[in-house]
Amino acid sequence: MMNELMHLEAYDYPLPEERIARYPLKQRDHAKLLLYQQGNISDRVFHKLPELLPPHSHLFFNATKVIPARLFFQKPSTEQGAGANIEIFLLNPVAPSTIIGEAMLAKQQCSWHCMVGNKKKWKGDIVLQKTLTVNGQTLELSASLEDPEQQWVHFCWDQPEVSFVDIVEAAGLTPLPPYLRRDATEDDKARYQTVYSEKEGAVAAPTAGLHFTPEVLQKLGEKGIQKSYLTLHVSAGTFQPIKAQDIREHPMHAEQMVIHKSQVKSLLDKQGPIIAVGTTSMRTLESLYWYGVLLGKNPEAVFKIPKLIAYQDHAENNLSLQASMEQILGYMERHQLEQLIGETEIFIFPGYRFKVCEGLITNFHLPKSTLILLIATLVGKDWKRIYQHALQHDYRFLSYGDSSLLLPSP
Repeated sequence: MMNELMHLEAYDYPLPEERIARYPLKQRDHAKLLLYQQGNISDRVFHKLPELLPPHSHLFFNATKVIPARLFFQKPSTEQGAGANIEIFLLNPVAPSTIIGEAMLAKQQCSWHCMVGNKKKWKGDIVLQKTLTVNGQTLELSASLEDPEQQWVHFCWDQPEVSFVDIVEAAGLTPLPPYLRRDATEDDKARYQTVYSEKEGAVAAPTAGLHFTPEVLQKLGEKGIQKSYLTLHVSAGTFQPIKAQDIREHPMHAEQMVIHKSQVKSLLDKQGPIIAVGTTSMRTLESLYWYGVLLGKNPEAVFKIPKLIAYQDHAENNLSLQASMEQILGYMERHQLEQLIGETEIFIFPGYRFKVCEGLITNFHLPKSTLILLIATLVGKDWKRIYQHALQHDYRFLSYGDSSLLLPSP
């Protein structure tokens, strides 16, 4: 018989359509902030966040930058009429590098794994073309189906000094979440992006960070709150609904992470609580711990964190945070590395014990989603009380919605 906590229905709640925030607030830091602290719930405003954090807190932000990942092409016209519109949604790079930061700097050509809209109308031998103006130069961008089954699309362009990131910025549209049910506007280019974003490669925003402003960041510094910026390039899999009734059967998407040596050192020498800004930062930090566990077993382990690593019965699971970070630091020093690039499929659901994070800043998420499972893991059954309070007190939900600060421990 399935454990009740493993059953998908345990993570459902009623979310009326009108509670989904379709557009952002005019002022980022004027969103509501639900404070959950040791079981108590209160209503605050986001710009008061610096005053609410425990002393010596260390916030970890995700500095990934959303790329305008939706590219539209039109097939050549025929005697039968205008050609069909084809949408190419960039997912992750295939060549010349699978490392997103490097792939975005590709010149003249590159290949990406994509979702293709209206794919039936795009036969394998048809080359799609689009004329663009990039940095004042006119160029021809071509797209061909390199591997129809894998949905690998090959792009090439005729201006050798132009990078792929420049092409995407010129041609692409902001990939708003499907549940917003509207087209992206010019405002979304800036608003569906954190003010501290810098590493291009995400196709969805780390939305917990959308509320931060330069003023709030400055106040955090004045309060002595430490800030670190890691990177997890959020993939489209973050919107993938759970269909399996047994949550453990849900296939997790792999996402690319970038961690710097200074961040490993700060975790090794931590003074106060580690608070993740968003579920993506939380997944990155917890994945980093498990990499230390893998290195403890194999000093040359690959930085790739499998879905259920935390639920396997290993004595090494009791490795302290300090011991884990020492393993990682040792690996980086042996290989003279300043940063690590890895992949994670980590799945955090009730039964998981957090190894790094002691608090979370996050928005309000879809019912029966992997993100709700993560919240339920952090605060236990109180997640239902938190969401009921938010619904009763007019909080706005999902990507452009309001925020919460979850501090389950003192």
